[in-house]
Amino acid sequence: MATIKRIIGTTRTLSRSSFIPSVRIIFCRGIAYKLFVGGLSSYTTEKGLSEAFSQQGQVIEAKIVTDRVSDRSKGFGFVTFASEDEAENAIAGMNGKALNGRVIFVDYAKPKSNFGEGMPIARGPPEPTANS
Repeated sequence: MATIKRIIGTTRTLSRSSFIPSVRIIFCRGIAYKLFVGGLSSYTTEKGLSEAFSQQGQVIEAKIVTDRVSDRSKGFGFVTFASEDEAENAIAGMNGKALNGRVIFVDYAKPKSNFGEGMPIARGPPEPTANS
């Protein structure tokens, strides 16, 4: 149980996807399927995103990614479904459709890569080569 808490953050809600190794998320009652939604309007809210995708199945979570400084939408987000069938229905039904005046693109979410994790390493000047 402690391992699941460390991966998810808590047993009641989903945490950031940076700890998740794949699209399938361990959830307290089973498996959840996370979809990437791109091309969102800046006027789209998490509630509106959840309502639009709830026609395709049970939405567990809808999250719009925002800029830290301006708190404005970055134009993409994530929607989590309870089952794989609902996620596939959402991809088939919502990919290429208009939402708040913008065409959205829906696909399975990819795991987050940890390129900028931690402090940067000071590498110094390049090593001299044998030819120089």
